[in-house]
Amino acid sequence: MLHLHHSWTRLAVTFAVLLGLMSPACSDISGSWPNVLLMMADDLGIGDIGCYGNTTVRTPNIDRLAEEGVILIQHLAAASMCTPSRAAFLTGRYPIRSGMVSSNGLRVLQWVSVSGGLPKNETTFAKILKDKGYVTGIIGKWHLGLNCESATDHCHHPLSHGFDHFYGMTLSMMGDCIGFDLSEKRVGLQRRLRFCLQVVALAVLSLAAGKVMGLASVPWALVIGSAVAALLILIASYFLGPLIVHADCFLMRNHTITEQPMKFQRTASLMLREVSSFLKRNKHGPFLLFVSFLHTHIPLVTTEKFLGKSLHGLYGDNVEEMDWMVGKILDYLDKEGLSNSTLVYFTSDNGGSLEYQLGNHQYGGWNGIYKGGKGMGGWEGGIRVPGLIRWPGVLSAGRVVAETTSLMDIFPTVIQLAGGAVPQDRVIDGRDLLPLLLGTAQHSGHEFLLHYCEKFLHAARWHQPDTGTVWKVHYITPIFQPEGTGGCYGRIMCPCFGEGVTRHDPPLLFDLSRDPSETHVLTPATEPMFHQVIARVQQAVERHQQTLSPVPLQLDELRNIWTPWLQPCCGRFPLCWCDREEDPNV
Repeated sequence: MLHLHHSWTRLAVTFAVLLGLMSPACSDISGSWPNVLLMMADDLGIGDIGCYGNTTVRTPNIDRLAEEGVILIQHLAAASMCTPSRAAFLTGRYPIRSGMVSSNGLRVLQWVSVSGGLPKNETTFAKILKDKGYVTGIIGKWHLGLNCESATDHCHHPLSHGFDHFYGMTLSMMGDCIGFDLSEKRVGLQRRLRFCLQVVALAVLSLAAGKVMGLASVPWALVIGSAVAALLILIASYFLGPLIVHADCFLMRNHTITEQPMKFQRTASLMLREVSSFLKRNKHGPFLLFVSFLHTHIPLVTTEKFLGKSLHGLYGDNVEEMDWMVGKILDYLDKEGLSNSTLVYFTSDNGGSLEYQLGNHQYGGWNGIYKGGKGMGGWEGGIRVPGLIRWPGVLSAGRVVAETTSLMDIFPTVIQLAGGAVPQDRVIDGRDLLPLLLGTAQHSGHEFLLHYCEKFLHAARWHQPDTGTVWKVHYITPIFQPEGTGGCYGRIMCPCFGEGVTRHDPPLLFDLSRDPSETHVLTPATEPMFHQVIARVQQAVERHQQTLSPVPLQLDELRNIWTPWLQPCCGRFPLCWCDREEDPNV
């Protein structure tokens, strides 16, 4: 099978040379497998990058990838949230197939110490490339789980999913890591604890008063026990912030915690040092390196060198620092003589967040002309992401691909390039990008793409083959608050179900070819093809649903609550503190 895939790759490249789409002198990739460097930003808006139209945020290094490679115009995440999107990216499968979704509003893994995560039976591209002789590494954010039954079983760890090397955060950068005003869980948990405290305190006072006045025959042990419970709730509320910082915000190298809690002002330099070290160690290749940036997620930790330098506040500063990091990584490739033998890819896991606001300050990204943002299952702003691919001498510089592509396509693409075989024992939703990148194919392998919000299907798109029209059908949309604003302000993000959404019957229909901003709803009166399009998309949805198998939902509550015995700690719990970054033996 390896031989067949290798032959296919050489055939595609040869065909591209004959068509004049690449230089014959640089087209011989048969001698060795290419290195693969994948870079993914966190919550970056597609409108925040110069090569996608931004003129006020400086991203020269990311733009350089577009100038020297291929830019994907209609590149889509498989989910508008990081955990399910990243699961789909690594496996080439909709996250509903692996169970990396929820049904109750818990959109991502909430803590490090939960039992949910990417199931052991899922196959990542890292696993397949490792089996083909690649050295595989991930540096940065993981957010796909850690442990199952104990604090050291590491069943969901990157090293259990095909990576030889890991350095970074097993969860995610969060506002709670530095006590930021925009909080993912601290503020909500403290609110609940305060409510519980009020209830228990009222119960203590009532029981004590009743006992003293002889109105209630209750043992003093119950009164004292209730008072102790109230005191424990008070202590928990007070120490909740530091607990989250120590529990979730730490660095790990392979299976060893190296910094708990993190010292964020040096995190960017530590990540770059790790990338440089990985490239030096493995420059004789082949290697796969996934650089999963902690930028541009709140709290937007930015070093002093970049603070106040952009025109867009802290968020702009953070984007420009990430661009600088991209430039440093490209410089490392040049220094090690790896640029011409390395396929480089840059993207984001989902769109920018509209709801990350405090007063007049916007802490989330800009999604350009596209409606909606992070957390919205169907609207383009939450799922339309950058897609830049550079491979000098093989891919034509400056090429633009407007066809529908997906983050899931990276799975079959890198496997084919490495001479591996795409698994045949499961449904793979990604499609090999190489024919589109080389120009040997004019159309995407995706006629249909489905857009989920948790386990709920919110929208679907159809790229009509005979006309090239891209239709978008919305079955469920979030209710924007305040009305007409384009976001769910006043809450951390839009919901996927319940009273906060509208179910459409008939569905909403848009023609993305003419209306990429999804502003003009088509009706039977304005679109003669209305009923045909709705019916055709519904047939595709039903066929897709027939391929789904029941699986445990990894993000639902039972697998997504803090579990003390799964908590990693570099000291004796709860005294989790260490700094081993200066220790050369770690």
